[in-house]
Amino acid sequence: MTDYKLEAAKAAALMISAGQTIGLGGGKTIAYLVEQLAAQPALLASLTVTSSSFDTTTLLHEKGFKLVAPAFIGRLDLYFDGCDVFDADLHALKSGGGIHVMEKLLASAADKFVLLGDESKAQQVLDTKYPLVIELLPQALEIVKQKIKALYPQTRFVQRMSTGKIGALISDNGNLLADIYFDAFPDLEQLDIQVKMLPGVVGHSLFYQMAQQAVIAGSAGVKYIYPAVNH
Repeated sequence: MTDYKLEAAKAAALMISAGQTIGLGGGKTIAYLVEQLAAQPALLASLTVTSSSFDTTTLLHEKGFKLVAPAFIGRLDLYFDGCDVFDADLHALKSGGGIHVMEKLLASAADKFVLLGDESKAQQVLDTKYPLVIELLPQALEIVKQKIKALYPQTRFVQRMSTGKIGALISDNGNLLADIYFDAFPDLEQLDIQVKMLPGVVGHSLFYQMAQQAVIAGSAGVKYIYPAVNH
């Protein structure tokens, strides 16, 4: 059986040139991409790489890549990452990993942000089975919860709790995470602005008008998808 995530990673590897500075997110497709690059010693030695993911950073270190911390990266040639789902305009939800603040930071620094994955990721509209995830200051929990309810009365606000210890799940940045479930997503531009402007919200998992391309593999082969409306 064909592993479509691997096929997408192979296609992405062909987009990378010697000497570039690239950023990588997290997930299985990105891990495959690391393996593809590591299999080319000359290319590996020429690249400067950073990542928004602890797991990916660990793998890059094990493979011998030249790693630079995100704090010392001002610009990237390319940033590759997976997602839960993206729509026809390449607006994406990146909710599962809970590291969207760092992912968005690196995506914003890239000349080109490319989404990777299998064909299930591509949909006409965003699927509401995936929540909008917010990272918020611990002190802002109840204030933000009430503000979200006032803006979007039909939503469910679910704080993420740890499965490895008693208490709240803490983000890589020392903050709380909460899932906001919608029956139907409102206007995405308005959602993007309203939620990120709430005091106490560090960031949210909607990547609105950020990706320039998606590389998706499926039964019909590899597809290169661009936004229906130019960003």
